[in-house]
Formats: sequence, structure tokens, C-alpha cells
Amino acid sequence: MTDYTQMSLEELQAEQDLLRAEYLKFKNMGLSLNMDRGKPCPEQLDLSKEMLKMDSYIGENGVDARNYGLLEGMPEARRFFAELLGAKPEEVIVCGNSSLSMMYYLIDLGWRQGFVDSPRAWRHNSSIKFLCPVPGYDRHFRVTEYFGFQMINIPMTPSGPDMDMVEEWA
Repeated sequence: MTDYTQMSLEELQAEQDLLRAEYLKFKNMGLSLNMDRGKPCPEQLDLSKEMLKMDSYIGENGVDARNYGLLEGMPEARRFFAELLGAKPEEVIVCGNSSLSMMYYLIDLGWRQGFVDSPRAWRHNSSIKFLCPVPGYDRHFRVTEYFGFQMINIPMTPSGPDMDMVEEWA
């Protein structure tokens, strides 16, 4: 790899010209690249189409699911996900459809106030680390970067995150 710190001004300008020409070559190819990750394709989105054709949106407790609902989520949804997760319904929160919004809210809450078992708000710590499975979602990583967390990359194995590495950092 080129060490730009060791190059003269003339060498740096020549390198910039070379890189600009290479960039223009790619730009002139007319490529249309979408670098977003995690977006489902139309076929995946269509899987839930039939679920959206409902006659009644009233939950078992009389709450209309089209409105704000309940802070922790509809009881029937909490039971459903609790069973999938092997948890108790009272340990499950069912929010909107954006994991990014939920993550931002929780990170912000921890940063501003801390949690019940936090000795203080995270912002009062000199260093905050975040274990982050890679590959992952760049927008989620941006949330932790925004709050100044040190990102600790945890590689994925065929069976999930490298738990030996997670335990090293825990």
C-alpha cells in the first residue's frame, strides 16, 4: 500500500490525478449501485401481504392496533414472540418495524440516563465499548459511533457470533 506521508507534493498530485482518472472511468460506466444492506426484496415483502388484509384490528384487550397501541406492545404479539425466543411475555417488547429506531432509543437512553443496573449514565464513562457482530448493518454501527462508542468487531462463525471472543470482552 502506498505511504502517502512519504511522498512529495508532486508525487501526491500525480497520484491524485491517477486516482481521479480511475474514478472517472468507473463513473462513466453508468453503474447504479445500491450499497444499502438488510433491505428485503419485493418477494420477501409480499410474504406478509395477506396478513395486512384484516377485518378487525382490535386486540384481545380492546386496544386498536392501528393506533399507538401499548408501550410494551400488544399482549398477543408479546406471547407469540416470547414463545419463539424462549422467554416470558413480560420480558418481550414489541415495537414498530424499525430495529434501527429501537436501537437508537435504547443506546440514547443508556447514554443519557443509564439503566437500572448501570452505576451511572454511560456518557460519564471515559470509554464505552460496543461488541458488534460483523458483517452487520452500517446504519446500526453509525448509531454507536455517533455516541462515541469504541466498536469491537465480533466475527460471525457458521453458528453465529464468535462467542469465545464475546466472552473475552465480557
